[in-house]
Amino acid sequence: MPTINMLSSADSVKGQGVGSAYIEQVALVGEGLKGKYEVLINSKKKCDIQHFHTINPEYFIPVILDKKFSANVGYVHFLPETVEDSLDMPKTIKQLFYKYMIEFYDSMDYLVTVNPYFIGELEKYGISKDKVTYIPNYVSDEKFYRYDNDKRKELRSKWNLSENDFVVLGVGQVQRRKGVVDFVECAKAMPNVKFMWAGGFSFGAMTDGYKELKEIMETPPDNVIFTGIVERDDMNDIYNVADVMFLPSYSELFPMTILESMCINMPILLRDIDIYKDILFDYYLKGNSNTEFIDIIEKLKDNREFYDECSKKSFEGHKFYSRENVLNMWENFYDRVYNESLEKKEKSKIKVKTNREKLKLYKKLTIKNKNKKSTKKSERLADIKSKIIKNIDENSEDIDKYIENSDKNSEFYIKIIQLFKNKK
Repeated sequence: MPTINMLSSADSVKGQGVGSAYIEQVALVGEGLKGKYEVLINSKKKCDIQHFHTINPEYFIPVILDKKFSANVGYVHFLPETVEDSLDMPKTIKQLFYKYMIEFYDSMDYLVTVNPYFIGELEKYGISKDKVTYIPNYVSDEKFYRYDNDKRKELRSKWNLSENDFVVLGVGQVQRRKGVVDFVECAKAMPNVKFMWAGGFSFGAMTDGYKELKEIMETPPDNVIFTGIVERDDMNDIYNVADVMFLPSYSELFPMTILESMCINMPILLRDIDIYKDILFDYYLKGNSNTEFIDIIEKLKDNREFYDECSKKSFEGHKFYSRENVLNMWENFYDRVYNESLEKKEKSKIKVKTNREKLKLYKKLTIKNKNKKSTKKSERLADIKSKIIKNIDENSEDIDKYIENSDKNSEFYIKIIQLFKNKK
């Protein structure tokens, strides 16, 4: 049975979407493709497909050195522009990190992005669009679903919220990029509405705008609740407290929080940014300013017919990104990767054999040429040698595979590592 090795450290940092996406994807594929693929997690075994969910440095060198056995798949959860306003790092460190990020993606045989918008963005970094496949995130409705009214009322009481309070929820790391400041400014303008933000500083003081945001969290307006980082298993309780999901982020890929909110069947209000257009269609409400956000929230609160219509559209989004649809996309993708990998291995065996023959012939011709005195013969042999060398140069990739298959790998590996260091 073909094997897929899921490699990730995403679950080591709490309160961030990459970890949630990893958990959901592994569960979906592990259960849905059981019997067809064996799914391993952070295994040391050689597997047919290596799926990298995070870009850890310890993954990079093995990826370069071991392309002969596994097909390498990279998961694109972020790009330099989506990190720019998230982490506060020295310019030189940031530039090095961005360079490493793109080089990691470029080293993959295949890439998967959760938003088709980023296929074009990756192309701007010199990565061929033929290498990239769009597969959306997925959220299980067994973990995220709407509670009955009695349970919702009980949960609200834990946060000192009444049954009649209109509650606006924001979910995600506390970052400038997430629009937390705008979220709070909207709350200040709407004292008759309760606002709750579920999330905290997943990366601590490295967070961009940490001091300002920490002060806001510690001294919020009376109608704002900051929950801090919430365990994923408790997030369904948080969603069921709210009436509206409001995420005024300035940049995203495909937030898990949107899919989770869709499962709860409540309206979703987002900033009007390009990346949502090809994935959320008309399943959400959008605004470009705090004034527009406030007007929409007021309308949701006061107009029940409008609220129900927006809730219905949100749930239609959940059905569109159903388990069956997303699982089918993953199955087709892994099948293609595995089959193409088998074809490459077969071709590699033939070409490596051919190159061995070329090298043997080259050596034979060299020895033979030493014993020949005829100028014409020497010229003819030289011509043959040059053609062989040219042929070998044109098939340098296959020669590299030949070297990899030899017992003298250490020198070859060192050269690659040095080359990588020089690039840095």
